[in-house]
Amino acid sequence: MRAIPLILALTACTHSSTPAPAGGTSENIITQEELDASSAANAYEAIQKLRGNFLSDRGKTTLMGASSNKPTVYLDGVLYGEIQSLRNIPVRTVATIRLYRAWEAQQKYGTGKMGGVIEVTTRTQ
Repeated sequence: MRAIPLILALTACTHSSTPAPAGGTSENIITQEELDASSAANAYEAIQKLRGNFLSDRGKTTLMGASSNKPTVYLDGVLYGEIQSLRNIPVRTVATIRLYRAWEAQQKYGTGKMGGVIEVTTRTQ
């Protein structure tokens, strides 16, 4: 019976958020090919169709109780706004969309990103 928790712990430790091999999909990255095939008008619609979980609340528990956090949006590495601001980004201009979980977002963008970050990278002309 003691082997089961150990196996579960080892399985959790080996999980990786690296992109899937060519031809596959990654749970944290939406590629340009996926965006082009989505027929979405803006980044919000594309995410809603392709990875709806990106838009989910990432609740946190504080001493005052549970609170709700949605990811912060960054466009080409610069703070862009709240999740609704994705509606202002035409999908035809987007190369990739990536979700950073809270711990990844805080490593890359600093503290205060408990809801994570949705990073939108635009296409080069």
